[in-house]
Amino acid sequence: MSTALVYHPAFLAHDTGRWHPERAARLDAIERRIRGRPELSEAVEAVDAVPVDPEALVRVHSADLVRLIATVDAAGGGHLDADTVMSAGSLAAARLAAGAGAAAVDRVRAGADGAFCLVRPPGHHAVTGRAMGFCLFNNVAVTAAQLVAGGARVAILDWDAHHGNGTQEIFEASADVLFVSMHEYPQYPGTGSVRELGEGAGTGFTLNFPFPSGTGETPYLKAFDEVVAGVLEQFGPDWILVSAGYDAHRADPLTDLGLTARSFGRLTARTRALAADLCPRRVVLFLEGGYDLAALADSVESTLAEMTGVAAHVDEPAAPGGDDGAVAVVEAVRRLAAEHWDV
Repeated sequence: MSTALVYHPAFLAHDTGRWHPERAARLDAIERRIRGRPELSEAVEAVDAVPVDPEALVRVHSADLVRLIATVDAAGGGHLDADTVMSAGSLAAARLAAGAGAAAVDRVRAGADGAFCLVRPPGHHAVTGRAMGFCLFNNVAVTAAQLVAGGARVAILDWDAHHGNGTQEIFEASADVLFVSMHEYPQYPGTGSVRELGEGAGTGFTLNFPFPSGTGETPYLKAFDEVVAGVLEQFGPDWILVSAGYDAHRADPLTDLGLTARSFGRLTARTRALAADLCPRRVVLFLEGGYDLAALADSVESTLAEMTGVAAHVDEPAAPGGDDGAVAVVEAVRRLAAEHWDV
């Protein structure tokens, strides 16, 4: 079985400007890397993204936000905030990015061995009523809400270097969605402390690992192995969705974490190993951040290699330490999680 790779050329028409870090060149770099690895390109099945169902969009976003984005589009583009830009092609790209998850889910249900949504604009910062942080619509949240509406339980893992504040806000009161974020703190947007555990019926269904600058791979794997895996097993997801940001790579210009491309492969391998027991094949990844083009291509290659079983051609030395404070974060999250889960 092939892994589905969901994409659409309209993603390149979302023009953020020459100097913006979230630019079309990101997808070009990934596409070139996949094409340059014939064994990898043969192991994925190309799937066209489809525009989001309007009903699915308003499950997670306010009608006011949807109207605002349509209004800016009708004017030919503009700034939604200092960092979040629209051009004439942005609304079409955003609708396709928000609909990519549905196409991925359909292909997995039809037999694909997981899926990777190669999309832009990214999504995990978009909250119910506001586009922010380069994100227009929250792609992973739209997909999760569709699955929940169909009776599924959904786990969302977010390993982008920036906290997935939008995803957390949308589901913080839900016991049907488990949200886990590993991020640099206090990086943008300044949320995601260990004590943000959800609200009401959703208390305990949000876990945040706010790692300090300089954190390398070891604490990430410790968090996954000693906390996240146990919570996932007890939660029992029907689907695992991943906000796969790659800006935690040590070469990224916007952050100061210490992961390597191999680190993302190891996180992917752990996710798939858990899914094999909990929800076989039902793993869908969504591209979020990652702004060094070479590091981004290496990291996505490492992820897709784990998903397809093809060897990655990535060779880089291990990142140095800086892990003591990060291990303390893992222990703090474990103590708080233990009030709700057996960890």
